[in-house]
Amino acid sequence: MKNYILLCIAAGILSVNSYSQQKRVASADKKYDSYAYVNAIKTYERVADKGYKSEDLFENLGNAFYFNSQFDKAAKWYGELFAMNPEQEPEYYYRYAQSLKSVGDIEKAKEMLDIFEKKSENDARATLYKNDRNYMDVIKLNSGRYKIEDAGINSQYSDYGTAFYEDRIVFTSARDTGSLGQRKHKWTGEYFTNLYQAEVDTVYNPGKAEKFISKINSKFHEATPVFTKDGKTAYFTRNNYINGKKGKDENKITLIKIYRATLENNKCVNITELPFNSNSYSTAHPALSSDEKTLYFSSDMPGSIGQSDLYKVSINSDGSYSTPQNLGPQINTEGKETFPFVTDEDEIYFASDGHPGLGGLDVFVAKIDSTGVSNIQNVGADINSPMDDFAYIIDTKSRRGFFSSNKSGGHGSDDIYKFLETRRPGCIQELYGTVTDLETGEILPNTKLTLYDRKFNMISSVNSDENGNYTFPVECDKTYNIRAEKEGYTTKEQSITIPYENGRTHLPIELEKADCVVTIGDDLGKCFGIKMIYFDLDKSNIRPEAALDLEKILDVLNEYPNMKLDIRSHTDSRQTHKYNEELSDRRAKSTIKWLVDNGIDKSRLTGRGYGETQLVNECADGVECTEEQHQMNRRSEFIISDL
Repeated sequence: MKNYILLCIAAGILSVNSYSQQKRVASADKKYDSYAYVNAIKTYERVADKGYKSEDLFENLGNAFYFNSQFDKAAKWYGELFAMNPEQEPEYYYRYAQSLKSVGDIEKAKEMLDIFEKKSENDARATLYKNDRNYMDVIKLNSGRYKIEDAGINSQYSDYGTAFYEDRIVFTSARDTGSLGQRKHKWTGEYFTNLYQAEVDTVYNPGKAEKFISKINSKFHEATPVFTKDGKTAYFTRNNYINGKKGKDENKITLIKIYRATLENNKCVNITELPFNSNSYSTAHPALSSDEKTLYFSSDMPGSIGQSDLYKVSINSDGSYSTPQNLGPQINTEGKETFPFVTDEDEIYFASDGHPGLGGLDVFVAKIDSTGVSNIQNVGADINSPMDDFAYIIDTKSRRGFFSSNKSGGHGSDDIYKFLETRRPGCIQELYGTVTDLETGEILPNTKLTLYDRKFNMISSVNSDENGNYTFPVECDKTYNIRAEKEGYTTKEQSITIPYENGRTHLPIELEKADCVVTIGDDLGKCFGIKMIYFDLDKSNIRPEAALDLEKILDVLNEYPNMKLDIRSHTDSRQTHKYNEELSDRRAKSTIKWLVDNGIDKSRLTGRGYGETQLVNECADGVECTEEQHQMNRRSEFIISDL
């Protein structure tokens, strides 16, 4: 991506030992400071090729390629910089990491990001990386959602920044080579960009490209327009140039501004710059809310968090504008946030190199409302690449749209791609299950189920259907509590954490009857769902979760002082017969001892271990069984011997 659009500001001062080299590098520095990066690169490289080494030289070479989105070459020179001195300013660890991602060296990039995080505690990019080290899982989850094709309108020059306009698209292109005297931009080495248009069919296949309405294009850059729904008003990006006059900042650099134009009879009239523009900073890439009452844009104006931030202004009924409002640290980082696009579904798509991504600019999507921005997600590896991916627009009805990228395999430095989105972004999950009677397995329809968040704030409530089934839509990677209530049964609460993957999470719920009717010969443990008293492996010490179940048995024995129990412990068939019998016997005796220690007369308790002699299935020695089948044989029983 060309950084006159990305609003990236850079400066460098180079010190040299050789006088002749000093003159060359000083000349390159002037070009560097005025954003003539192509010429500066040639000078720096010639000096470096002669064996001259300097941290400043490598910084400037790395930056020149980084700002020009030639990340493979930036990685080379940043590598030289770190080889010369591994201790650099934090920003260079981040730039080096981004460049390394583009050449596929993910492990080295991670190493640089780890150091960047430690050195940059107050940098939003470091915080995002620290809090989302598994960001690649999100990218993977959101990948595979698009069918992508070349848009069919690209040239050998830079083409990018598409907008919907009536029955066509309007885009930015540097293809206008014009006459022999046509001017080139020193930064990119390409001709200045103009706006072009192409009609599209019902599935957004563009036709022949031609120049957009006259008078909107000047001898400088025009780019990234947006149009009102009635087609009568356009906002667009242009160099600081209007009415034949070119504005410059204090360093004599012509920055970029947002302009407004009226479109009448296929002509562009009344071109005016917006009042919040300035000669001292850039504004660019306008985007309109669906009600056309809010204009979003990118800028490096004072108060920005990073190299460029996303802002919004209200468009008042009288045509005036409110004071620009920064969208805040939820979305803006110390890097670049740019190319906003707002849908009629209250989503904002934007490009960023500050949020965790694949390298260069990645496209992200977030929910947006009056309170701010939330749920920021990388749209995935179909759209995004290790290079710059940006200028994403989508028609929410057809889910078709366009984006721009300088990824490999294109026609020019930037190219436009069209896409069909086949699945919405994000992790989609459903919590479901069946409510049954703990003892009988009978389904329990019309059970009230209430879903709570991890802090027990209620989210929603449903009743199980005639088959005992329930469902709740839930968010991925979150913990929930679910409460089941039914007359005649003990209310039960369970906690569950939803995985971060698309799909359904199963949570069956078994309810205990409030009144458990038992008689001599019944297993008291079944009243409470006690299938096994748990011990540590090969041991007979009562574990805390086992003590909880034994407390239930203890309570019943205290309530019925004439009740006597025969406590039986069983194992599966693994290990030897003798070992299993001895282990189960020790465990039965440990259970009895715990009850006696807690006040039960020893005369009311009998028990022994049966080892593997009373298996409930065919899983005997030599029979291959699953872990679940073996688990059925590992059980504890509390048989009532007298009432």
